[in-house]
Amino acid sequence: MKKSLSILSAALLAAASVIPSAASAADDEVYGTMQIPYADFYAAELNNSVAVDAVSSATANKWNMTDTGSVQEDGSWKSGGLCAGTYNDGAGKILGVVYPVCISQADLDSLTDKYSFTALDTKPAAYKPVTVEGGKASFGKLVDTNGEDALGGEVKVSTRSNYGDYQISVSEIPQNADIYGVIVKTSEGTSYGMRALENIWRNGAISWGAGVKEKESHGNVLSSEHYKSSQGQTITEVTFITLNGYSTVSGQNVYLPVKVADSLSVENGKAGSGSTTFDNSVFPADYAQSGSVSEGFTVSGNTISYTNAKPGSYTLTVSDSNGKYSDVSGSFQLTTSDIPVKYADGKLVAADGFTADDAANFLKNITSVKVGDNTYNTGRRGVTVIDAQTGEIKMDAKSGDANVFDGSGKYSLSVTATGYSEPYNFEIDTTPAATTSTTSKSTVTTTAKTTAKTTAKTTTSKTDSPKTGDTSAAVPVMALAAAGVCAIAFSKRRK
Repeated sequence: MKKSLSILSAALLAAASVIPSAASAADDEVYGTMQIPYADFYAAELNNSVAVDAVSSATANKWNMTDTGSVQEDGSWKSGGLCAGTYNDGAGKILGVVYPVCISQADLDSLTDKYSFTALDTKPAAYKPVTVEGGKASFGKLVDTNGEDALGGEVKVSTRSNYGDYQISVSEIPQNADIYGVIVKTSEGTSYGMRALENIWRNGAISWGAGVKEKESHGNVLSSEHYKSSQGQTITEVTFITLNGYSTVSGQNVYLPVKVADSLSVENGKAGSGSTTFDNSVFPADYAQSGSVSEGFTVSGNTISYTNAKPGSYTLTVSDSNGKYSDVSGSFQLTTSDIPVKYADGKLVAADGFTADDAANFLKNITSVKVGDNTYNTGRRGVTVIDAQTGEIKMDAKSGDANVFDGSGKYSLSVTATGYSEPYNFEIDTTPAATTSTTSKSTVTTTAKTTAKTTAKTTTSKTDSPKTGDTSAAVPVMALAAAGVCAIAFSKRRK
């Protein structure tokens, strides 16, 4: 293995000078780095008539992550970033890679465009040989001075990806090295060059568009011309290009199913028992359809039937029983106007007439909670205002450093859940004075102070005391009291 060479190669690039010094006395060769466009970088590496294009990206925090990785003082490897070793136009387009080259001094001098040549003072572990004809540079197949590394592991493929029509995962990749390029080869004899960001991601994940999916999840348009012919082919090996040369996982047999569509259009339906339909016109005549959703659902032709289905989001997946074509999926919702929860004792519980399962289904489908004027989304990066398991209102919830509940004690909440056509609206009052629960259908108010006063009166009054508001009993009592006063006054006068 050539892992130690990654340290040397990175050091060589960092120590580049502007004066060529490693010249061969025989042929006047010099070593340096050049900014090589992707099309030129891959030209001698591939068996593919369509050139590799530059990469356009609107995600500014990624395309400019172009540092070169290095070994830290503690011996750990620090990657240069997603776009390590690449160069760009400064406006979001990744143009190619900065890679070591070997060129004669005479050819270098004859070049009008020197590709930002920067000399190295030592021969690199791997480099591109450069020849010049008619003032134009040509970049040859990479020279790996230490021989190609063999990688173990396997390659797996998925036709469902946010980043393209195909995504492969390679279980073993070069360690302690930035990846400058990847070549995917097939049994049909075609090879495909992969580029930073659009194709090459972290941890051996590689994706590409083959003409079906037009945009990836960030909205960037996929350039698919170079990759269209990959549909229906079989991957045999994947080669990584680093500053150390080639590292290849071979002996693979990974079929790329023909893509027929990126997704299916499925009609929404009503929760409970019923049916809905989907558009199956996208399938070729030889696509042997086999559809599935989940337990309680059956698929026949373009119809989905279901029994006792709860509100929520579902996914239909249609597969080709013959294995030629890719699976195609589509999402749909089953909805209801019922609200199966109510607010009680600091949490959402099953409303009258609904089961605990009904309430649990609502809780797990919550997508956002509005508190006052602020809406908080749930999910991996969201805010947990209501516990999806217990229904508890999290009064200590935070959004960043800010408290969701500002301490005022009285709050209006609106809960939105997938599959429920209306939000659940209610109010809570956590002040010592009152606890209020107001739903969209009914209002229940309990005043703590009033209850306390009533209890105090009951405790200090005699059992034969008249009830408040009973005027027939109050009059005799007042008369007796007046008579008592008169008797005392009369007694005093007699003395």
